[in-house]
Amino acid sequence: MLYLLENVDLFGFSLRLFGYVTFRAGGAALTAMLFVMLFGPFTVRLLKRYRALAMDRYKDVLPEGFIDKRKNATPSMGGLLMLAGVALATVLWTELFNPTVLALLFCTVLMGLIGFADDYVKVTRNPKGISARAKFLAQCLVAAGTILFLYWQPFQPELAEQMNKLFVPFVKEPVLQSQWVLLLEMVVIVGASNAVNLTDGKDGLATGSVIFCALTYAVIAYVCGHRVFAEYLNVPGIPGASEGVVFAAAVIGACIGFLWHNCYPASMFMGDTGSLALGGAIGLLAVLVRQELLLVLTGGVFVMEALSVVIQVASFKLTGKRVFLCAPIHHHFERRGWTETQIVVRFWILAGIFALLSLASLKLR
Repeated sequence: MLYLLENVDLFGFSLRLFGYVTFRAGGAALTAMLFVMLFGPFTVRLLKRYRALAMDRYKDVLPEGFIDKRKNATPSMGGLLMLAGVALATVLWTELFNPTVLALLFCTVLMGLIGFADDYVKVTRNPKGISARAKFLAQCLVAAGTILFLYWQPFQPELAEQMNKLFVPFVKEPVLQSQWVLLLEMVVIVGASNAVNLTDGKDGLATGSVIFCALTYAVIAYVCGHRVFAEYLNVPGIPGASEGVVFAAAVIGACIGFLWHNCYPASMFMGDTGSLALGGAIGLLAVLVRQELLLVLTGGVFVMEALSVVIQVASFKLTGKRVFLCAPIHHHFERRGWTETQIVVRFWILAGIFALLSLASLKLR
């Protein structure tokens, strides 16, 4: 909403700064960060009051000797605070009724509500949460609804025209134009949501990795939304992509603010409420800038985590043997003797490397 101030003069001073994407992105990041940091202690007290605790998260996953029992007293569902921070910053600093913004907010909040339902069931009824099938179906419905909204919305026909084109990294022109691309985009959103969820196993691990990933797509969204830069780097010009920069900045700010409370030893966990929402946001950002396949590199940490689970399950079912000591892969390194801090920082380093490689690939076309 604050972008409306760009045409206002206040005491002789023009407020046209509010019309600049970079200024609004900075404002969104700062707003979300401060909101999450300031309301963190209150959220922790509230979650503890209602016994929203992460009890026995790793029962039957890790041997007893590798489970930190102290974390049973750490509240979960901290993702509610992150969602509130992202939503507040988005409402204040974006063109709220832009189809891109509406899609991002819709997808992120609904994915978060799916995660909240899972967390709520874990706390009140069943430690395993809602069934994997029900959760997956709900994620697919949200992803499909978001993609179809962008494809059919009449307000930005140029954006809708781009939705059924498949771009491949290092190639200038789309390699495919078909409605089947919409199905791939849905898979990307659901896959990213679940991959971030699998990564959320150590204090700050998923939060820090999302920051690098969101920062990368913020830069790409800025390039795609700038006609001159898009032509120079041979990337598709995406109408409304600039608003994706502001939204990505809000996600980054919320993650930085949450990391204040989530770094080791964490005072609260994001739970599925946060991880499913953040993953859905990252997946949709990748789709909106038509770089969904690049997410394999940009989100390399999340891909590692998800693949380790797939490989472990497939190997055990086919051969009866396990490839890793434990999956997701961060637990494998924990079993190898890495401390929690070593795992988190080293995975952050990998996330930073993947982000730099992704940005470097923009010119290789």
